[in-house]
Amino acid sequence: MSDDFEVRGPHDEALEHPGHGGHETHGAPDPFAGRIAVMTAMLATIGAIFSYQGGSSEGLALFHKNEAAIRKTEAANQWSYYQAKGEKENLAELGASLTESDPKAHAKFAADVDKYVQQKQAIFAKAQALEKSVEEADKMSEEQLHRHHRWAQATTLTQIAISLAAITLLTRRRWLQIAAYGVAGFGVLVGVAAYLGL
Repeated sequence: MSDDFEVRGPHDEALEHPGHGGHETHGAPDPFAGRIAVMTAMLATIGAIFSYQGGSSEGLALFHKNEAAIRKTEAANQWSYYQAKGEKENLAELGASLTESDPKAHAKFAADVDKYVQQKQAIFAKAQALEKSVEEADKMSEEQLHRHHRWAQATTLTQIAISLAAITLLTRRRWLQIAAYGVAGFGVLVGVAAYLGL
């Protein structure tokens, strides 16, 4: 005995038994059911693409947010390093002022002051560059998160259109078919907006 089972939807039943419900005569193919089945298959394909793109953009948003966090930590480390060099510079300045009577010691402290000033400039530039990269990564993360929301909206609209198509197949109401087309069209427009980053 097999553990596999098949879940069947109403549209599957309607396609296999086109004469069910008195809508068909003599086993002739039902063009209405065929059109709805094709539309459902197309919507399922489009929905799968939207879902994949949504997952991809969410992954990119998380990647960029992680990069921003890493860069922020590196920038904080650089600012701490900058502050430590500043404290060493202050101590060297104090040593230089206290050893003015000893030219050799004074020269050593003065050289240390110059060294720390130069090191601080390099550290300052690196810390600022890291902060700029944090801003860029945060911005890219926000853009990808916005795209993810658009893809999710497009996927949801496509799923709603598929549900409307199934109900249309069961009820054979034209207005439901038009509503399914409308929701599907709106979903495609939202998907295009996601693709363009709008």
